[in-house]
Amino acid sequence: MSTTTTRDLARPAKAKAPKAGPRRRLRGSRTFNFWLFTGPFLAGLLVFVYIPIGWSIYLSFFEARFTVTPSEFVGFAHYREMLQNDDFMGSLVTFTLFAAIIVPTTWALSLGLALLVNRLRFMRAFFRSVFFLPTACSYVAASLIWKMSIFNGVRFGLANTVLGWFGVENIAWLANPDPPWYWLVIVTARLWLQSGFYMILFLAALQNIPKELYEAAAIDGAKQGWQTFRHITLPQLRATSTAVILLLLVAAYQAFDEFFNLLARTTWGRPPLVELYYIALGQEQDYGRGSAGAVILTLLICVVTLFQGKIMGFGRGEESK
Repeated sequence: MSTTTTRDLARPAKAKAPKAGPRRRLRGSRTFNFWLFTGPFLAGLLVFVYIPIGWSIYLSFFEARFTVTPSEFVGFAHYREMLQNDDFMGSLVTFTLFAAIIVPTTWALSLGLALLVNRLRFMRAFFRSVFFLPTACSYVAASLIWKMSIFNGVRFGLANTVLGWFGVENIAWLANPDPPWYWLVIVTARLWLQSGFYMILFLAALQNIPKELYEAAAIDGAKQGWQTFRHITLPQLRATSTAVILLLLVAAYQAFDEFFNLLARTTWGRPPLVELYYIALGQEQDYGRGSAGAVILTLLICVVTLFQGKIMGFGRGEESK
């Protein structure tokens, strides 16, 4: 006989408390993880990039000699002085010449090395590492090696020793701007330093080209070599080529180490950064004019970069090509 009473039947059953789910801890939050990883980078970017840029723009409108504290508001006077400064404008011409030489030369050499390494069937990783290794070398160290060992201007230097085998007399590579032999020293140093990096970019792009394109071209009768390179390989490398040229242009504008260490205190062959260095940190220590020149150079980099990107179609989708 059941012992359940009428009172027990009328009493409502106790609702079971829902199971408590796992608490959303702070360390499991996506927002927390985002700021944990990006916070230090953003803080460094703010402190070491954006604040100095803003301060330079602010300082360019004030008189500031021998101190970074602005004293007297001068408006756009520093900008007018820098645009009328023959040395600064001449440095921009030097950059133009340097960029006209180094950008296409590095592009062609990097692409050529990538094509050669990509065709290798053995020891590809070895040659890829060998060509990329100079990228890890300091620009200062490489400049000193070029200046003291290869192009030191004496008969014991490597360059003059090799030329002596062919009866060529010693050449003072860095002593005289006429003829401008120093361009050969600077260009070869930078080619050795940066070609390996851009070779890796081209090599990655070459390995992403579908093999079916080359097979279809072979069926259509395209010959291996120039025809295949012109109609298949080069168009497929358009995005990478655009990025490489943009990086090379910016790097050319930022040229400093090799010019400063190879040409010492010469008044010729200075790029814009070296000229600004002597204006702001030389005997004058004119931080106002130096900041104005830096702003002008930054604006020039932006204009040239946007113009080059417009020509090369940087950022356009496939449907607009």
